[in-house]
Amino acid sequence: MSERPIGRRPRAVVVGAGAAGLFAAAALAEFADVTLVERDRLPDGPEPRRGVPQALHAHLLWSGGVAAFDALLPGVVDEAVDRGARLVHVMGDLVSRAPNEVWFRRFTSTRHHNLVCSRPLLDHVLTTRVLADPRVSLREDTTAIGLAGSASAVAGLRVRSGDRDETLRADLVVDASGRGSRAPHWLRRLGLPQVAEREVDAGVRYATRLYKAPGGTTSAAFPLVNVQANPARPPGRGGIVVPIEHGQWIVTLSGSRGGEPSADAEEFIDFALGLDDPVIGLLLRDAEPLGGVATSRSTANQRRYYEKMPAWPDGFVVLGDAVAGYNPVYGHGLSVAAQCALAVRDTLRGRDITAPGTARRLQRAAARPVGAAWDLAVGQDVFYPGASATAPTVAERLLARYVDRCVETAAGNPRALDALLDVMSLSEPPTRLFSADMLRPMLLGPRQPRPARAPLRAEEWQSARP
Repeated sequence: MSERPIGRRPRAVVVGAGAAGLFAAAALAEFADVTLVERDRLPDGPEPRRGVPQALHAHLLWSGGVAAFDALLPGVVDEAVDRGARLVHVMGDLVSRAPNEVWFRRFTSTRHHNLVCSRPLLDHVLTTRVLADPRVSLREDTTAIGLAGSASAVAGLRVRSGDRDETLRADLVVDASGRGSRAPHWLRRLGLPQVAEREVDAGVRYATRLYKAPGGTTSAAFPLVNVQANPARPPGRGGIVVPIEHGQWIVTLSGSRGGEPSADAEEFIDFALGLDDPVIGLLLRDAEPLGGVATSRSTANQRRYYEKMPAWPDGFVVLGDAVAGYNPVYGHGLSVAAQCALAVRDTLRGRDITAPGTARRLQRAAARPVGAAWDLAVGQDVFYPGASATAPTVAERLLARYVDRCVETAAGNPRALDALLDVMSLSEPPTRLFSADMLRPMLLGPRQPRPARAPLRAEEWQSARP
C-alpha cells in the first residue's frame, strides 16, 4: 500500500535537463509533480551548452523518434519546423550509401521522414515546451551526488548546490544524466551488486564543421548526403551533409582506428574527398566555412543491463544514454530517449507510480526500445577490429549477412525499402525484415537497378555551384 497522504500528488525528481530528462519530465507530469535537476545553467535561446558537447555534430531524428516526440508532446515537431527545422522525406530528400557501399534509389513512395535541424534549436524547442508545464520545475546549478534510501527502496535524491547539500524527497527518482551517469556507483552504495555492462567501441572519431550553404542551395530543399563507413574495409570512413536552419550545412566526417579525421581545418575537405565516394568533398569545394573544426571521441556503444539486475529498488529508474549510448552515426539516441519515456508513460497509465514493483516494471519497459537500437548499432560496429573484447558470434555474423541482403534488396525495391526503414527508424521490430515485403523481392529480384554512384540530380549539383 502507498503511504502517500490522501490528495497529495506524487513527487518525481529527474536528473538531467537534456533531451532524455525533458522527455522523462513530460511523461511523468501526467502522474506527478516533477523537478528537473540540472548541473548547468540552461541557455536562454538555441545555443550550445557545456553539458551537451555532442550538440555541435550532425543529428538526425528518425520516424520512430518523430512519432514518439509528438506522442509525448503533441505538436512539438510542428513547433520545431516553425522555428527552422525540416522534415526530410526518406529517400526522396536523402542521398544515402549504406555500409555495404550500396547507394539507395531515391524512391518517393516511402512513408518515412527525418526531422533535421541543429541540436541547440531542438533542445530549445523541447526545453521551452516542457518547462511551460506548471507541473514541471527546474533547479539549475545543482549536482546530483547520490540516492537517499536503501537497497529495497529509494526515497529521494541527494544534491549539492554551491556549498549546500540537501535531500530532495521523491516517490520516484529518474536518472537521465547521460553517458556519465553515476547510477552504478549509487546503487553499489545502497548495497546492490554491480550492473552488467557491455561496450562495443569501433574507435570512431568525429570531426564537424559548419558551412554556409553554397550556391543556390539555401533557397532549395537540398537533400541530405550520407556516405556510411564500411566495417568490412577498415578503417571505416564516412560523412554526412545536413542542411539546417539559417542557410547552413552541418558537415560531420568520421573515421575508425587508423583513419580518423583530424581537427586541422586545412585537412577537412581533403578527408571528405578521400572517402570511398568523394561526393561530400566535391560539394564542399566551393562552400564557405563558418568557424573551425569540432572533434569528438565519445562514440562507443555502451549498455548497462539494469533490467537484468537480480534485485531493484522501488522508486528509481534509469533512462536514455544513462542506460545505453550508441555510435552517433546511426542517429538513434534521441529516438530511444523519447521511446523510453513513452514506455514509462504507458506503463504508469496502468499502474500507480508508488506501488511496490512499479520501478522495476518501468526499467524493463524502457529496455525494449534500448534493445532494438542496440542490436542495430552493435550489429555493424562489432565487426571493426578491436571493437569488442569478444569476437562476433555466429548469430551476429549470420544476421549481418542477412541485413546486407536486405539493404541490397531495399536499394532497388520500394516495398523492401519501407520494411528496412521501418526497422532502421525504430518504428517496427526487427522481425519486419522477414516479412513478405522483404522476402519476395529478395528472392525474385529488385524492381529497379541500384544506382552506381551518388544519385544527386543534375539541378542539385548545379545549385551547389557558386
